[in-house]
Amino acid sequence: MSDSTPEERLAMLRFHRRVQLQQLAQTDEWIAIWEQRAAEHARRRPPPPDPDWALEIGKGALPVWVHTTECWNSFFMHAISREQAIEALTRGGVPPCILCRPERELGVLD
Repeated sequence: MSDSTPEERLAMLRFHRRVQLQQLAQTDEWIAIWEQRAAEHARRRPPPPDPDWALEIGKGALPVWVHTTECWNSFFMHAISREQAIEALTRGGVPPCILCRPERELGVLD
């Protein structure tokens, strides 16, 4: 290639570009196929169960209250496990919600 003229180099580079575009188009087609298969697979799976516990987050991303799902509001709350709820109530210093009273179901702070 070092002995080629500028016109020959341009021709080779344009050819190389066409090959790359074809490869990119093939890759995009494969991605579309696998995205469709993944979507079909996700539709066949049962949805995850609703969380039993939630941690309400306040200003500064600090936890405010622990809740049961009766108080669930996904805008302000994050799903947590039973163990995380107990940890937040007992060691984390997060108070229980005064409406749904998660400490009763969890058997802590009675």
